[in-house]
Amino acid sequence: MSHIPYLTGSGKLTQLIVDGKPFHARAGEIHNSSSSSLEYMEERVWPALRPMHMNCVVAPIFWECVEPKEGSFDFALIDGLIAQARRENVRLVFLWFGLWKNSASAYVPHWVKLDAARFPTVKGPGNKPLMMMHFQQQRIVTPLCDAAVEADAKAFAAVMKHLKETDDAHTVIAVQVENEIGVIGAARDHGPLAEAAFKKEIPEALAKAFSVSGTWSEAFGKDADETFMAWHYARAVERIIEAGKAELDLPMYVNAWLEQPPWTPGSYPSGGPQFKMHKVWRVAAPSVAFFAPDIYVNNYRDICEEYESDGNPLFIPEVRNSADAVAFYLYAVGAHNALCFSPFGVEDMMGGGTATDEATLSLLNISASALQASGKPGALLGDAYRKVEGMEDLLEAAHQAGKVHGFLSGQGRSEIVHLSHVDLEFSFGPGGFAAPDPNATAAGGLVVELGDYEFAVLATGCSMRISAPEGDAADIEILSKEEGEFQNGVWKRRRILNGDEGYMHNFGIPAELQKFSLFRD
Repeated sequence: MSHIPYLTGSGKLTQLIVDGKPFHARAGEIHNSSSSSLEYMEERVWPALRPMHMNCVVAPIFWECVEPKEGSFDFALIDGLIAQARRENVRLVFLWFGLWKNSASAYVPHWVKLDAARFPTVKGPGNKPLMMMHFQQQRIVTPLCDAAVEADAKAFAAVMKHLKETDDAHTVIAVQVENEIGVIGAARDHGPLAEAAFKKEIPEALAKAFSVSGTWSEAFGKDADETFMAWHYARAVERIIEAGKAELDLPMYVNAWLEQPPWTPGSYPSGGPQFKMHKVWRVAAPSVAFFAPDIYVNNYRDICEEYESDGNPLFIPEVRNSADAVAFYLYAVGAHNALCFSPFGVEDMMGGGTATDEATLSLLNISASALQASGKPGALLGDAYRKVEGMEDLLEAAHQAGKVHGFLSGQGRSEIVHLSHVDLEFSFGPGGFAAPDPNATAAGGLVVELGDYEFAVLATGCSMRISAPEGDAADIEILSKEEGEFQNGVWKRRRILNGDEGYMHNFGIPAELQKFSLFRD
């Protein structure tokens, strides 16, 4: 029996240890309903994933399927997914769609939906039903309902107990508990349970952590509603995780639907693990392994920096599935040593363009033109996954030594990466150092230092200049430049690049990998 996967380290240097080695998930999250049918997985999903060089699939599992009758459990789908994943030689991250998925309680069993007296729902102001954007009435079981949280915890514990008994190889390496938690349609719950709790003094642990006191309104002012929901959602998740970990101590995390226009709680899920609520969540739910962003907003770089801070590792379970994914992936690996990168709707990526529909684009405030890409996004990402796979041990060691860097378009016309002895300036967009097209596919990449004057660049959509650091008058010249790939960490040269290719440093589509050796004159 292999050891249970676990986390070690902190922040950028966090490692997910699987079978005794650091594991970085070159992953994809499948559509919400795909894993509800093993036949559909066989016919539509696995054939689409095989060309993409993935080592992990992020897949939902559903409370409504696991416990169709209260106290009676069915693990057929879970067992089938694990068997298929083992055959495909990939690991799994399971998403537990329990009480909450994208705010709503859509995946609870019928016996929960049909018993509103036992499992009361979140209400809007005036104790009225919630309405969610382009959806109709929104059913959200309130996190203040002990009976609901306990029922979810029992079902989740049963799943983890079953994994302990049947998944000896630990095909499942981590579990996301719930999905994009929070209240949509109001800043907080206004049902009877919530109204009574909101008028009480804040919990002692929260008062101590924030050095405040009084009722929720007195302690947190304009942030009271969101903080109140964050505390109660986090306490509910803590109970669910504790029940699961008592059976099998896998890494368990939560994901966030990020803040976005119009920037008011309830327009995004209020009380979820958005960055500004992390402190509340850490106090209320210490068993959460880490917080993970679902990144569909345009400020990708800012989100990565936020979620790789305060000891939290960067783990991206969802990101948009366009050709931008290549640059996003390379940046996340280079700048943040990401534990996971996983475009959503990954089974659609071997087709052209993007699988994101117009309604979702509008909801996420993303222009369709920004998502257009040439070629097949899945093929481009699969090529990048394959190239990084050959560098994994090299990158892991270099990250521990602080010798890996990432860069990404969107912050200006160019970006300078400072190595130990040289500077690399990367420019973005067609025409080299001309201004980039704001609607172009994202460009970026990573640099790994191999020695004092030796480095490798894996990048797409950019060009590069090499110079001595500011204040250093030395001339830096190229000793050799090669294209090729790493195989098990060993460089395998393809072409020697000289002449025109020797001094014009361009990285196109698909992403290109080049190794440089320099000398000082």
